[in-house]
Amino acid sequence: MKLYDYILSPSCYKVRLMASLTGVTLDLRPVDFHPGAEHRSAAMLALNPAGCIPILEDGDLLLTESAAMLAYLAAKAAPAWLAGEKPEEAARVQQWLAFSSRLTASLGGARLHEMLLRPGDIAVLQRQGIAALRELEAGLVEQGVRGMRFLASERPTIADIACFPYVALAPDGGVALDPYPAIRLWSRALRSLDGFIEMPGIHRLHELKPEPPIPTVEV
Repeated sequence: MKLYDYILSPSCYKVRLMASLTGVTLDLRPVDFHPGAEHRSAAMLALNPAGCIPILEDGDLLLTESAAMLAYLAAKAAPAWLAGEKPEEAARVQQWLAFSSRLTASLGGARLHEMLLRPGDIAVLQRQGIAALRELEAGLVEQGVRGMRFLASERPTIADIACFPYVALAPDGGVALDPYPAIRLWSRALRSLDGFIEMPGIHRLHELKPEPPIPTVEV
């Protein structure tokens, strides 16, 4: 199974992380995303006309969307990472998978602007990223009320892996994680999983601080 990969891409990282958590071995094919823009080369565009990575090849199967890659790796090697039999759990997984694209556009866009000087209105991207983090924080607090640490279930699913990288890298785009204790607790829970691997640039500052109190909701 071959992954066309850029070591500093959060979207590529989530696939590497999913593979590590599920025990799948990937053949990593590095792509010179920056500064070489190899992802825009004729050879890469033949694989993915959208001109982006990651790209996953497994025999005749070619996947160009990271959410599909997470689902494929889980289905192939560790189905427990997929939704359970409860309809509400399956719906939450799908909702957070869709939500992850907003994290990519907002927090990811701010990170590209700040690190690679990509065009964009940084103030708008940061505002959108903060709005997404607030929504994620609220979702995790609600899950905590249900007695669950993760986005869709009492156990981690592909939804958590889809959302984690761009959240963890939010400070690269000038968006702090200090105001979000539920997100910080969730991040710690994901980091504690067997098979978790790091990505260069992921901030560990909050792990050096006392564990934040569990948020509560008044009823």
